[in-house]
Amino acid sequence: MKLIFITAALAQVASLSSAASIEAGKDFWQSWTTKINPFNITIPQITQTTSLIPSEQCVYYQPDPSLIEINPKEWPTIWETATTNGMNQSAEFLALKGSIDWSKAPNIPVRTKNADGSLNMSGYDENADPDCWWSASTCVHPKLQDVNKDVYYCYEPETWGLSYDDGPNCSHNAFYNFLQEKDLKATMFYIGSNVLDWPYGAMRGIRDGHHIADHTWSHQPMTTLTNDEVLAEFYYSMKAIHLATGVTPRYWRPPYGDVDDRVRWVATQLGLTTVVWSLDTDDWAAGLTETLQQVEGNYEAFIEMGKNGTFTTKGQIVLSHEINNTTMQLAVENLPQILNAYQHVVDVATCMNITYPYQERDVAFFPFNIAIAKNKTGDQPATAVVGTNTNGPVTATGAWISATGKAALSASPDAAQGSKKNSAAFHITPNAVLLLAVVMTALFF
Repeated sequence: MKLIFITAALAQVASLSSAASIEAGKDFWQSWTTKINPFNITIPQITQTTSLIPSEQCVYYQPDPSLIEINPKEWPTIWETATTNGMNQSAEFLALKGSIDWSKAPNIPVRTKNADGSLNMSGYDENADPDCWWSASTCVHPKLQDVNKDVYYCYEPETWGLSYDDGPNCSHNAFYNFLQEKDLKATMFYIGSNVLDWPYGAMRGIRDGHHIADHTWSHQPMTTLTNDEVLAEFYYSMKAIHLATGVTPRYWRPPYGDVDDRVRWVATQLGLTTVVWSLDTDDWAAGLTETLQQVEGNYEAFIEMGKNGTFTTKGQIVLSHEINNTTMQLAVENLPQILNAYQHVVDVATCMNITYPYQERDVAFFPFNIAIAKNKTGDQPATAVVGTNTNGPVTATGAWISATGKAALSASPDAAQGSKKNSAAFHITPNAVLLLAVVMTALFF
């Protein structure tokens, strides 16, 4: 009887917590095919997936066709604008483009670059900032109606929102092993070109329970691209992620943070929400525009913020990268101190109480308080059935719910930091909070 009650209550919490967002996107992704079941992934044991030596990991491989088939004729050219290789004239792209009412698109110009590659902001009123152009003003509150609102900090206090851009990196085995050992889940913003180059890396990300999000096809400043190019960058990167992970992102991060209301509008047509950040480690710059010591100083300053009460009313989303061995090593070296300084270190979906971070609704994330809660005794996790889908009973382990055919829902105490005090999920309605309290009572008492 308790399990039935918990099932109903959790279902209501899920529906209430996701009701506030704009549900624009079409069902374009449902025509895509994948052989990957995100709930049952076995990664081939080859040198590239097992070695800890970067040079061995980064030897190109052809994926097992029983898992992933890549026909280059069906994809844009790797690391070039996603309209290349005739992809802007493919039947699927033209069908998607034709399904969008472009008469409603904002009349915002395509930006240009200066000779040095920087964005040309001449003539743009940065103070009025009519287009909510992040690169000009760090604007995170769109001026345009009917676009998904930016995510830029964690609702939950004293929380480090863990996120890594530019993956999957071919040499990330040791880094992902470390995250797994620490039972840490992050939001991984994957580049479509990297996913097709290193598909087993993307499989590793979803298998380990990370929140997979989009970082475009070719990592260009998005405001400098035409509407067709922006649409293609989203479409083919989402499709690549779907091919290699079995899930389709609903969240994306603009390369360099470069987004305005025109790009947000196109993203919204695909059901995508923009995620930026509140703190930037500048880890990518180590040894380039900043010294390694300067970047280490950034980490130290952010760790101190976790100790001195800076984030007692809300948390932060931190920009970091898996772009190279330096950035990944910086993460490994600093995460133990981050774990000591912050009450909670979780992925963005969890810290924002995002129930459904993917277009598919057979993967759902726990509300924050359940994700971080320990069993009353501190021993074995509580279990409960939460529903079914076409693959069988829906079950949950750690941060997110999976369809494995087993009738158990596990809020793992090992995955939790253990809340020292209750945190507010501000975008959940009072009724949802009440239901969540009932669920917690049923689970732990």
